[in-house]
Amino acid sequence: MASPILPGTGLGSGLDTGAIVKALVAADKAAKQGQIDRATSTNSASISGIGTLQSLLSSFQSTLGVAGLGSSVNPAFTGFAATSSDSKFVDATAGNDAVAGKYKVEVKNLATSSKVASAAFSGGASSAIPSGTLTITQNGINYPLTIGANATLQSVRDAINADSKMSTSGLSANIVTDSFGSRLVVGSEKSGAGSDISVSGIAGLEIDGSQVMPNGSDTNPVSATSSGSIGGLAKDASFSVDGMQLTSKSNTVTQAISGLKLNLVAATTAPITVTVATNTEGLKTSIQKFVDAYNAVANGISTLTKPSLDDDGKPTVPAQLTGDPLPRSILAAIREPLSQVGAGDKLTVLAQLGITTNQKTGALDFDDKKFTAAMTDKKLGGEVQKLFSGDGTNPGLLDRMTSAIKPFTQGVGSMTEGILTTRTKTLDITKKKLSDQQDALDRRVATLTAVLTKKYNDMDTLVGKLKATASNITSMFEALNAQKKG
Repeated sequence: MASPILPGTGLGSGLDTGAIVKALVAADKAAKQGQIDRATSTNSASISGIGTLQSLLSSFQSTLGVAGLGSSVNPAFTGFAATSSDSKFVDATAGNDAVAGKYKVEVKNLATSSKVASAAFSGGASSAIPSGTLTITQNGINYPLTIGANATLQSVRDAINADSKMSTSGLSANIVTDSFGSRLVVGSEKSGAGSDISVSGIAGLEIDGSQVMPNGSDTNPVSATSSGSIGGLAKDASFSVDGMQLTSKSNTVTQAISGLKLNLVAATTAPITVTVATNTEGLKTSIQKFVDAYNAVANGISTLTKPSLDDDGKPTVPAQLTGDPLPRSILAAIREPLSQVGAGDKLTVLAQLGITTNQKTGALDFDDKKFTAAMTDKKLGGEVQKLFSGDGTNPGLLDRMTSAIKPFTQGVGSMTEGILTTRTKTLDITKKKLSDQQDALDRRVATLTAVLTKKYNDMDTLVGKLKATASNITSMFEALNAQKKG
């Protein structure tokens, strides 16, 4: 008689109890597992999408900020550009009120600042200095400094450098040691005639800055008691523009030519040509950077929200943030400043520069021909800076755009957290809850599996016993029948 027990099945019942338990558990688990899986997939997609939005807006802010197009040190939207025939001698920067033209600049000498040295102290930097009030004078202004007991030359130097008024005024001190000993040297960042430094109030540190210290030559030797101005008195820069003789207390000259800043670098032996022209290419590059940065956000939002389409144009697979209103609110926020009127006189809207919004994509289009016409025919180059950076009273497009996205981008620790930061926290909480739900479901499944397995094992054992009893009874009857026949 063939055995009714099949491989892998219950020994008593012949049924595959493991498969039965697995099927029952799977059926019980399916609905909740499906709910968790769908919620986890949606939440993970949202976390990734919000992270992408944060990255897009962070890059946009960097482009608009002081390290990018919003720099005040290197303005990105100046209407004119200045070039020098040799920047090793004269460099130039044009402002928006510059006038196109060429200028011949000759530099006779640069402006210099004052640096003075005291008499030498044979004891070096640790030489004792009497207490009292040390006064440093420059341009008729006194800077008093109290020197306490047990002072040394080094502590006096340190006290000068630590004094906020002196450091704000560009005064600083150091110690120079020569064959006679150590000297206190006081220098200034201010240049120009009349800016010579003098020091008074404490014996040994008194310096008459109007006297030039010996230069150490055979005919003008230095001694231990020598003090005064090192290398000569402070003087103005002497230069000429197109033959007109001019002077300046600084080597950065802003008043000589309207709208043009000259940086005198070195004395010249021949005229340097400074050319001022419309900054068409520079403006085009800066505007293109703005357009590209804006389009990166606009196109990124479209990618995050637009679902995939099938051959019939019907949506199939949703994008990470399909149906989420947040990306659209960001796009609406950065679009609003584009339509606002700027503070310029002739140039007030982007369309005048050939910048328009593409109605299909929402991105910006930059028409090169219209821009060139605006620069060459309409002469709008001088107002581009005002449109993008403002006029000091009215904010420009960059500031308005930065303000528009600020509610979304403020980070953790701000007085008001940004919308994206808040959304990320909410999604992280949901992620934790879903993880907890999965753990709870896994525990429930493990418990249910154990309970059902035990029940089916008990059933299988009982069936086995019943089969054994039935087999014994059958054998007894078969034996009785055999005896009767015999």
